[in-house]
Amino acid sequence: MTTSHARGIKQDVLNDNSVGDYLLTYPDFFERNSQLLTKLRLPHVRDVAATVSLVERQVEVLRERNQSLERKLKELVDVARANDALADRIHRLCQRLIRAGTLAESISAIETSLREDFDAMNSVLVLFLEEARALEPAMGQFLRVANPADEDMRTFDSLLSSGKPRCGQVRDAQRDYLFGKDSVAIGSVALTPLGQKGALGILAIGASDAERFHPGMSTEFLLRIGELVTYALMR
Repeated sequence: MTTSHARGIKQDVLNDNSVGDYLLTYPDFFERNSQLLTKLRLPHVRDVAATVSLVERQVEVLRERNQSLERKLKELVDVARANDALADRIHRLCQRLIRAGTLAESISAIETSLREDFDAMNSVLVLFLEEARALEPAMGQFLRVANPADEDMRTFDSLLSSGKPRCGQVRDAQRDYLFGKDSVAIGSVALTPLGQKGALGILAIGASDAERFHPGMSTEFLLRIGELVTYALMR
């Protein structure tokens, strides 16, 4: 008679689930049967020819789980540090915009902050403000005054109507309009509509890295930057 029969347990109900349920119900099983720990042998995960004791296997599983948790914790810490650094940059942008008293000073503060605080060397501010046209020569390639009805701007209709930031690669026509026809080095772009459904314009930030701005990234900070820029330009 087998052990299972002796205990009144049918062989067909003794399976992985029933054994697992039993051990979960009686977690002190191995404490009461400590001699089994030295007898049970398990295949080593890295060497099928070798075996290890149950205790050794448990230690290995716990070690691997601990390493996984450490990796996740490091990822969370890295994200927290990156967000903290980005929040600090936005704070410096706020300070620059608060000190700006005129439209010209606000636009200059935006350009300076993007370049110095955010290290965004390829950025363009497209505005639908006629009063900003006189400032174009002084701001170089950073400032562009346009009409939303212009043919070039029609390619941004979906972005403007959504009123939400968008990241990723753009069409060649959009890239050439924003950064010039010699802008083949721009691999990815972050676009932020300014104002209600882009009524004020667009803030574009380009990067040579095609993965720097990708569709799956969070746009929360871009949205905040867009709101700050909008409020500063509408004063």
